Parts: sequence; structure tokens; C-alpha cells
Amino acid sequence: MSVKHIVQFQFKAAASPEAVKECVSEMLGLKHKCLHPTTKTQYIKSSVGGKDMSIEGLQHGITHAFIVEFDSVADRDYYVKDDPEHIKFVQTYVTSPDSVLEKGQVIDFVPGEF
Repeated sequence: MSVKHIVQFQFKAAASPEAVKECVSEMLGLKHKCLHPTTKTQYIKSSVGGKDMSIEGLQHGITHAFIVEFDSVADRDYYVKDDPEHIKFVQTYVTSPDSVLEKGQVIDFVPGEF
């Protein structure tokens, strides 16, 4: 059962293009840094992202989005709760008062489950 982990960011108005690029690179780099606790291999199935280009005007400040895919709920749970690389990312870019992020949103789903 595949799990889709959708992450959306709004950056602070004062965030430099370089700081935004660094955050985005770090987010996408988690695919290679995060290792399964037992196998010590990469466990993120896929990770893609990009800058908003919607013409609908419903972004509410969100400028960047990412889709991280896991093979199982257990892998997603490890990533969110225990993976040291993910925790470091969250501490640096989400919970730090010095973060370049204004807002982050996350939603997870299993395709076809409603």
C-alpha cells in the first residue's frame, strides 16, 4: 500500500532566493539521506517537488509543493516520528524561529482510500 505525503510551503517575504533554494534542495535531498532503521537503505520510494504555477488563485500563500511516496504506513510513520534526517529538517526549517518558512502544510493519503 503506497502512502503519498504531500508537503506545501509558504516562504517568508524576506526569504532570499538562495535560502529558498537551500530549503527546497534539503527537502528533496531527504530521499537520499533518510535510511531505513533496519536495512540502512533508502526507503523513500519517490520525492518530487516544484514551484507553484497554478492559474486558479487558490494557493493562499503556498508557493512550493512536494510529493513524497512511501511503500507503507510504517515507513511514513518512521519518517515523520523517528528519522533523524527528517527531524533535523523539521527543526531547521519548520519549528525554528529563524526558519525561512512562513507556513507549512502536510496531508497524507493512500490512493483510493476515502
